[in-house]
Amino acid sequence: MSEERKIRVIVAKPGLDGHDRGAKVVARALRDAGMEVIYTGLRQTPEQVVEAAVQEDVDVIGLSILSGAHTYLVPRIVELLKEAGMDDVLVTVGGIIPEDDIPMLNEHGVKGIFGPGTPTDEIVDYIRENAPTKAA
Repeated sequence: MSEERKIRVIVAKPGLDGHDRGAKVVARALRDAGMEVIYTGLRQTPEQVVEAAVQEDVDVIGLSILSGAHTYLVPRIVELLKEAGMDDVLVTVGGIIPEDDIPMLNEHGVKGIFGPGTPTDEIVDYIRENAPTKAA
């Protein structure tokens, strides 16, 4: 009987944004919900985020972006994931995302977009319902 593998999540802070309190709160909530969480720390390049995702064989990447650079960072990360053969990874974005930018993020495959004040239970539920499942 195979044991179900825990959902593996990277929480990343790409770009020059230096505020990580929200990312740490989300990372803790995901851990408390039984997921394996890797927090990459501040000021990660898209290449560093994807390299960590490949090394850790993650199911989900949670990007926390407050700097306004999501219109560059998210498409670049999605592009690098495809190049690495990891286009099945669920990409979510949290932070300050203007409504007008959501369609562009959706076009790049990002459906889970969480603004400031989103209850962590909502993020946990979204990931549980949408993360690709891999065998243990």
